[in-house]
Amino acid sequence: MNASQHAETHQVFNQVPPLDGANLYRLDLPLQEWTRRFGGAWAEDKLDAYGALAGGELMAAGFLANENKPVFKSHDRYGHRVDLVEFHPAYHQLMSTAIEHGIPSMPWTDPRSGAQVARAALNYLHNQAEAGNACPLTMTYAAVPALKLQPELAEKWLPKILSTQYDPRNLPMEQKSGVTIGMAMTEKQGGTDVRANTTRAYPVGIGGPGQAYELVGHKWFCSAPMCDAFLTLAHTDKGLSCFLLPRHRPDGSRNEFYIQRLKNKLGNWANASSEVEYRGALAWMVGEEGRGVPTIIEMVSLTRFDCMIGSSSLMRQALTQAAHHCAHRQVGGRVLAEQPLMQNVLADLALESEAALALTLRMGKALDNPHDEQEDKFARLVTAIGKYWICKRAPAMINEAQECMGGAGYVEETILPRLYREAPVNSIWEGSGNVQCLDVLRALSKEPGVLDALFAELGDGHGDARLKAHIGKLQADFRDTADIQYRARQLTEDVALALQAKLLLEAGNATVSDAFIVSRLGEGGRVYGTLPRGLDVEALVARSTPHLV
Repeated sequence: MNASQHAETHQVFNQVPPLDGANLYRLDLPLQEWTRRFGGAWAEDKLDAYGALAGGELMAAGFLANENKPVFKSHDRYGHRVDLVEFHPAYHQLMSTAIEHGIPSMPWTDPRSGAQVARAALNYLHNQAEAGNACPLTMTYAAVPALKLQPELAEKWLPKILSTQYDPRNLPMEQKSGVTIGMAMTEKQGGTDVRANTTRAYPVGIGGPGQAYELVGHKWFCSAPMCDAFLTLAHTDKGLSCFLLPRHRPDGSRNEFYIQRLKNKLGNWANASSEVEYRGALAWMVGEEGRGVPTIIEMVSLTRFDCMIGSSSLMRQALTQAAHHCAHRQVGGRVLAEQPLMQNVLADLALESEAALALTLRMGKALDNPHDEQEDKFARLVTAIGKYWICKRAPAMINEAQECMGGAGYVEETILPRLYREAPVNSIWEGSGNVQCLDVLRALSKEPGVLDALFAELGDGHGDARLKAHIGKLQADFRDTADIQYRARQLTEDVALALQAKLLLEAGNATVSDAFIVSRLGEGGRVYGTLPRGLDVEALVARSTPHLV
């Protein structure tokens, strides 16, 4: 025997075929059904086209954008202060594709019935390829209602914000074909408590809404600092107010906006998050003076909705990868997806993913009907409920999907580590869990009719005795106001589960709704893969397993 006979030590087999290039819309039956159910069927061609992009070139770009993190350049080679963040071309490809397809603009430029649902579905697909540029896309989309409160600023900025052309050049907005909007609210000493902010705003002239001010202070978190302008908060003599702060002054010179450093984050690597200082930065007041928080809440409610979309999409991609792996990988001579315990786990993950999607797109339907009082109150409450619950469920669900894949789910060659790193940001950004639960209590106690709107939505259990009993207990729990802040997380969780169960029941797929209700409202265990006996787990697994064509 010569040495060449030993060059190959083994044969490669029992490996999973790649999902590269799969159309993420076509392989996602729940997404198709829920989009149609809530009025987005007219966008099916758009979604099909974007599903092909998301599963193909955008998925590849997502890996590149994470392997090549943004780099902060404080000065140019001549020593001039420039405050630039440089991104890999893959990041710009992701941004360009999303903007060209209307992810930040669709509901505002084409506000037909189902526009918010269709836009949420597009975003759901995009985030599966890469969620790191969700911040600038979301903030650009969410800034529109806030800016409309100040018509003279809206007239100038909205045509560029709603453009479907991505223009990353560092130029004054007048010279650009499209712009993106960021947000900078929190400071070192306050964090979520923005009323503790110390940044001050000084009027350049007469002051008041729409007028120019100079801002002095800092922001501890400014996401996407290469955006063209930022909604931010600062104090005037009348209190905390909202401002639009552009990167450039009207004469074309750079604004007094200085990046201190980029944040070194657990995940969200493709996106730049930064600490900034305002050293007399020129900005224009948006909305009523001293009413900065209510003004910027117009933006925050939509960014929280996008946290729901983001976490739902991360869960779906994790499920897709796990189900695909288990459909092809053999252990002990038998395909994993045919083994009872793995079926229990995969079916449980599928239930979690579909319930998250259902509540998210139901929220989109509410946003599509802002002039309907019931829908408006529903949106006010469920923004916080959905943001809390779906974002809380994502990290553990994604970790379970990693376990389905074993060691393969823990290495960077797969997307699972990136999904897992990304998941916590949605529960932290725009108010962590406690903030959301307290906001639920605030809406219920301070806004007339919100609790009635919730129970009108839930109904009487829709013919299911288990759900009816759960709703009855909820009503009793809300009547008992003793220690209600202490119980706020439990109340929020119970409402979220009731809403998800109700939506799944209404959709008419008894296999899905029965499994969800018995496991979430009944005898289910404390971790994934503890579904009770008697459920059609094979059908649940098949519903969410990619079938490549």
